[in-house]
Amino acid sequence: MEALTQIITAINDIVWGPPMLVAILGTGLYLQLRLRFMPITRILSGFVMVWRGRKAAPGAPGEITPYAALMTALAATVGTGNIAGVATAIALGGPGAMFWMWMTALVGMATKYSEVLLAVHYRETDDHGEQVGGPMYAIKNGLGKGWRWLGAAFAIFGGLAGFGIGNMVQSNSIAGALETAFGINPWVSGVVMAVFTGFVLLGGVKRIGAVAEKLVPFMCIGYIVASVTVLGLYADRIPAAFALIFASAFSPVAATGGFAGAAVLMAMRYGVARGIFSNEAGLGTAGIAQAAGQTRNAVESGLVGMMGTFIDTIIVCTMTGLVLIVTGVWSSGLKGAALSAAGFDAAFPGYGGQFLAVAIAVFAFTTILGWAYYGEKCWEYLVGTAVEVPYRVLWTIFVLVGAVTQLDFVWLVADTLNAFMALPNLISLLLLAPVIARLTREYWAKKALAPRAA
Repeated sequence: MEALTQIITAINDIVWGPPMLVAILGTGLYLQLRLRFMPITRILSGFVMVWRGRKAAPGAPGEITPYAALMTALAATVGTGNIAGVATAIALGGPGAMFWMWMTALVGMATKYSEVLLAVHYRETDDHGEQVGGPMYAIKNGLGKGWRWLGAAFAIFGGLAGFGIGNMVQSNSIAGALETAFGINPWVSGVVMAVFTGFVLLGGVKRIGAVAEKLVPFMCIGYIVASVTVLGLYADRIPAAFALIFASAFSPVAATGGFAGAAVLMAMRYGVARGIFSNEAGLGTAGIAQAAGQTRNAVESGLVGMMGTFIDTIIVCTMTGLVLIVTGVWSSGLKGAALSAAGFDAAFPGYGGQFLAVAIAVFAFTTILGWAYYGEKCWEYLVGTAVEVPYRVLWTIFVLVGAVTQLDFVWLVADTLNAFMALPNLISLLLLAPVIARLTREYWAKKALAPRAA
């Protein structure tokens, strides 16, 4: 087992090394250039589309509203990466890592926009009459029969990775956080999680969307309010925090307290890596959820979808980062969730750790639901709709298994499979970039002419 772990660790170091980070960032930057930075200049339009997306266009194909589809995608992306991931990036790369997370998000908005646009543009109707899409369908219908093997590869990697990164790793994080903060036995947490997961999944995407559109805004707003409260207590330190972020992004940070010091390259590496881990731009997963949204226009779905990256990283991750910096705990030598807990505990002694445990539990549970849908659609692409019920039962069982099992090896394998998911998606984005640019150009040209026609 030790030899196998070493082999997978070596593979993981390669697939998540600088070449992969450059590939993801490079693809995003290329798409931004092809789109003439439209995802950044149209952020306001994106928020408008999200608001309008609460109601579907009458008769539009799809199972849930565009808003519910976005919340399902956010359910999977807003998770432990926003809490433990940000803390790890700052603990290893210094405050400058926050700047590189922002840059990753701004570039990633073009990637996420393109993933969703292609997913909706090339979506299909399955045996149940439901709309399905994602990178596998974009590859099959956009690139042709000769590329079907690439779509199948994405589905295999996604279908397997989900059980790790989207299931067992998440339930394990919940069980660990609740045991530490409240002394709850992991078996109890696991059974409760499995029951709730099974109940939601048996209702399919409509129930997942209904739960997500209520739970995700609640958890995001709750976390932001708590973070803003902390920032209010340390308001005088906020300007210095931003100054430290920008300065550390371009110059080395000296060792201080328990912080070992970090070079600019470390800030960049951990900021980019954790930014990608948090918002999943480049993995292609968001398009799977957005393809179920009721819409007639792929560009509008893309505008809604790209806001997931903005909300996840620019808003939620920034809250975590600023809390760690203004409270001064970033240089304590702690890492991950323990560092984030220390930040909130500095502001709310005795309660900060408990609040964070609850936040991790809610964030991770929604990730389980979002990834359940991703994985199901991957397996459906490979073997058909008959897989749905057995898959949902198996997924629910794995939630319990994850809560009571040591998962270092599972985390490692899932992280590696995530990288293998990204490759087919990035290839399809680059090859289909002309389609993305054309559909976008046509949409905005039509919008510009609409007032004159009226």
